[in-house]
Amino acid sequence: MVFMDFNELRKRFSPSKPQISDSIDDSRAQAARPFISFNFIAANLTKTFAAVLIILPILVTFSFFYRNSHSDHRSSLFADARVLDPKSSAFTSQSLESAANDRLLGGLLSSGFNEGSCLSRYQSFMFRKASPFKPSTYLLSKLRKYEELHRRCGPGTQPYKQALEQLKSDNQTAVPTECNYVVWISYSGLGNRILTVTAAYLYALLSNRVLLIDPGTDMTDLFCEPFPSSSWFLPQDFPLNNQFKDYNQESSRCHGHMLKNNLLNVSAEEAPSYLYLHLGHDYNDHDKLFFCDDDQKFLENVPWLIMRTDNYFVPSLFLISSFEQELFSLFPEKVTIFHHLGRYLLHPTNQVWGLITRYYSAYLARADERIGIQIRTFEEGPGPFPHVKDQILSCISKEKLLPDINKDGSSFSSSKNHRSIAVLVTSLDVGYSETLRELYWENPTVTGEVVGFYQPSHEGFQQSHKKMHNRKAWAEMYLLSLSDKLVTSAWSTFGYVAQGLGGLKPWILYKPEDMKTPEPACGRAMSVEPCFHAPPFWDCKAKTGVDTGRLVPHVRHCEDISWGLKVVDGREEL
Repeated sequence: MVFMDFNELRKRFSPSKPQISDSIDDSRAQAARPFISFNFIAANLTKTFAAVLIILPILVTFSFFYRNSHSDHRSSLFADARVLDPKSSAFTSQSLESAANDRLLGGLLSSGFNEGSCLSRYQSFMFRKASPFKPSTYLLSKLRKYEELHRRCGPGTQPYKQALEQLKSDNQTAVPTECNYVVWISYSGLGNRILTVTAAYLYALLSNRVLLIDPGTDMTDLFCEPFPSSSWFLPQDFPLNNQFKDYNQESSRCHGHMLKNNLLNVSAEEAPSYLYLHLGHDYNDHDKLFFCDDDQKFLENVPWLIMRTDNYFVPSLFLISSFEQELFSLFPEKVTIFHHLGRYLLHPTNQVWGLITRYYSAYLARADERIGIQIRTFEEGPGPFPHVKDQILSCISKEKLLPDINKDGSSFSSSKNHRSIAVLVTSLDVGYSETLRELYWENPTVTGEVVGFYQPSHEGFQQSHKKMHNRKAWAEMYLLSLSDKLVTSAWSTFGYVAQGLGGLKPWILYKPEDMKTPEPACGRAMSVEPCFHAPPFWDCKAKTGVDTGRLVPHVRHCEDISWGLKVVDGREEL
């Protein structure tokens, strides 16, 4: 069941100029009316037909929600929903264009999909405010060109079959192919997978490769196909499928291993038919040479790159000089990389979308403000931990994220403020949300605002191997991204995904040390971009160690991991 606030929608989509009155004397109007030509009628019919083509899919989407709403609740719908209101006094071309643009996320999405196969793709815009970040026209053009490349080179096409034959032959020296590929191996927890598949796609854009992803045990259950007319999932008969689980730093085709043992000459034009890229947190100095220009030049000649990583390695791509200008063109606002690419690529399947929309409609939709609190602890032993409870309360209080409470014994507030705040808490442990819920139930707020706390699940411990566990995790990341304000936990990729999709600069709960509440308890993030937890510290040109967090103004050390790197807009202080 879905609810939307039509009063807000009328403000958004009603005409900005007053309508010209039609109460003109008939005789004067008749005298002033010119003869209407056939061309005039034809032109207006053409315009009307064009308007119908634009509005029809929007009305279809609207009717889907409208039919599923109870008639007695139609005045209390989504506070921030942005669908077109058919009860508005008039449809204008400007409002239609705005709705169509919102539906496609400012042009990020292609319109060439069967909507029923992935409801979230074209319905997500109704659940969140318009993004403050607009994709560049160059990025939009690049996405459309990539879609064409994927259509031409994806599984089942002739170029794919030809490249596959070379892979099967296992040639030590590759023959140039029409299409080159990067294969992403499904690895690590869901938050890591979401971040790394996005980083792998960016690398595919920069290197003119086709991205194919290993479905693993649940990727097809969680994510819709992102590209029109062609799958991004690796076929089951891919020749190397059975070897993925065995790849490591000592594998014979590992890029770093071959460099270490002088089995590769990066200055030569000859290259093998495929290489394995080990970019996990445990990678060594030779594996990290992936981030050097000389190695990237060499890798251009390798038709197949097989990548395993649990790192969001985007910040180090900015330190590769051959990619730098292209990145600037794609992302003039540098902090929007995951925000744009994540919303473009990662659409919840209908099963997950049902979890998201049902929970949102039941608990969050009618609130005046939505606040997300994501709690991940790395302490040993069972929680909840008192020092973490104190940390959350300290952060909320000092940053004024929730109204103060009145503990002087008053049973109610004299304020007539009926504003409501819905707080979505995600945690493996239910104890933290219960503490907050009891505190705001037992004591009134000094402002009179009503605060409700909601926690969709409390699984106890991470169970990445379970399908329903990962469905819930993906749903909760998405629900957090719909917040107006967000609090996340240090080191947590779960929180990184939520902030990136939502375009939110969160307050980060710093990692406690020695079971003590940090002081300060939290701090505001520099940007919405995720953190690269294990970056290389190597100057490829000088062939020496260097602090890569100080080479360029738009790549800095992370707030929550001092050795990590993240992309910022270049104006923050060190």
